[in-house]
Amino acid sequence: MSVNTHPPAELDPSDKSLWVSLRNQSAPILNVEMQCRPGEMLALVGPSGSGKSTVLRTIAGLQKVDFGHIRCNGETWLHTKHRNDVKVQQRHVGMVFQHYALFPHKSVEENVSLAIRGSTRAEKKQIAASWLERTNMTGLEKRKPGQLSGGQKQRVALARALASNPSVLLLDEPFSAVDQQTRRKLYRELAKLRRGLDIPMVLVTHDVGEVQQLADSMCLIHKGQTLQQGSVHEVISAPESKAIAKLLGHQNLFAASVSNQDSTHTSYELGGTETLHGEPSDLAPGTRVTLLIAPSAISLADNSSHDNAEHNVLHGVVRDAVSMGDEWSITVHLHTVTKSLRFRVPQHLLSSSHVAAGSPISVNIRRSGILAINDTHSM
Repeated sequence: MSVNTHPPAELDPSDKSLWVSLRNQSAPILNVEMQCRPGEMLALVGPSGSGKSTVLRTIAGLQKVDFGHIRCNGETWLHTKHRNDVKVQQRHVGMVFQHYALFPHKSVEENVSLAIRGSTRAEKKQIAASWLERTNMTGLEKRKPGQLSGGQKQRVALARALASNPSVLLLDEPFSAVDQQTRRKLYRELAKLRRGLDIPMVLVTHDVGEVQQLADSMCLIHKGQTLQQGSVHEVISAPESKAIAKLLGHQNLFAASVSNQDSTHTSYELGGTETLHGEPSDLAPGTRVTLLIAPSAISLADNSSHDNAEHNVLHGVVRDAVSMGDEWSITVHLHTVTKSLRFRVPQHLLSSSHVAAGSPISVNIRRSGILAINDTHSM
């Protein structure tokens, strides 16, 4: 079940969470609800053009909306009904942009110091040095942005955002401009750094793999509308509709209907001839569903599989198999269902002769890896 994303009716000064409710009737269209707790990394996920950056800019006060209600750190930043719109400078937002937004004529130390307010020059220098140390930039204080690598520029941008002592940290696709190797290093550094941060953190991305490595929760939006929010595992493993499943990149989606259910299992009929057994549910017989089969629930069948109550066995032929490092990526045409099944198998478990196109193949599908999405509740 998704978390409650509606701002509470009464303002609680002790609530440091970020609450966002936005409506925009003209372009860009928005209908967004989300919540992020202190110390939590919330990934705002959606395809290009879904409104992710617009939401971030609105939180920061850089963009206006028709109707909005934003609370953070026990304060109301926006309430259009009450004509309350706190200025950008007073929202205490730390923001990391996709392309750094550093001042090219300023040194690393100066770029970070500019974000620090209400301190003496000596204090600013000390605070900047502390954050540059925490972002692994010690020794590069006097360099200009043009003398830095992409990863180093992003570290400076992060240090600058945090040096301002923000009430919320907003990260707008911060890793998209760096190479894969640098990205992995930055992932690790951010994961380590955020342990000591007791503020809401919102990461905008379209990369589900990035979400799984960095975030605690995720909010999926599409065409400016919130579709689902919850823990990362919950949203990815249990999407609430077929449309959400597709947006998350799930491929093993099969139309089915409930044929039987009792206290031990639920049976689903596929294509009129194949039956799969899943975990017990409260779905009534005849209910139309979409079955999501997790790739991790699929394995090669052996002779003992037919007697294993925890597995289903399906038969088909290999459509294609591609060697990808230490895994085979396999697509199977099933005998009884006019749809392909996709999964991966470690290289050491089979030889190339066993996965040649046209070869017969049998697979196990673990019952616990089958999710039934009730199509009557889907969008």
